[in-house]
Amino acid sequence: MKIPTHYASCEETIKGSRFLAELFLISSQAQVREKIKAQKQKYPDATHVCHAFICGKNAEIMGMSDDGEPSGTAGRPMLDVLKGSGATNLLVTITRWFGGTLLGTGGLVHAYGNGVKNVLAVAEFEELVEKSDFSLVCDYQQYQVVKKVFENFNLYDVAEDFGEAITIKGQIAQTDFDPFSKKIFDATNGKVQIKN
Repeated sequence: MKIPTHYASCEETIKGSRFLAELFLISSQAQVREKIKAQKQKYPDATHVCHAFICGKNAEIMGMSDDGEPSGTAGRPMLDVLKGSGATNLLVTITRWFGGTLLGTGGLVHAYGNGVKNVLAVAEFEELVEKSDFSLVCDYQQYQVVKKVFENFNLYDVAEDFGEAITIKGQIAQTDFDPFSKKIFDATNGKVQIKN
């Protein structure tokens, strides 16, 4: 399963109608509701703000909305593309400004499905990794030893605070937490312990 690394967007004009596809990283249905509300406020002149989303580590939570387009012409094709993408924790909104020419149901299905395909094509993804928080406190002598251990692990969002002692916080893959903790403990002769 992969997740998007950051926001992405692309735009297309079909028979005068403007379609703006935007992809957001999300982790819950509550975030989806907030983002949809924000999108509608951001584009008050838009005719429709349709969406589809998938979240959960097994892509088990999903939803969609046609937002006033004929039933099954927007949300369903959008969700179908997302389901086939192998990605989770993402929301795609497609904002439409009507251009005066009706596209028909087939045209709408094509426009919304393609909008999702196009934004997925420009988005960047990474593998979904279940992460654990960690923190440790060490003195200035132990710092180099600790940093050497860090080189053997993939760490995320590491922040260091240099005071009387050095406090380091970050995230590590859950599967690496125990070996990482043991390595730090062994390398510093038990003087530095990882907390989560």
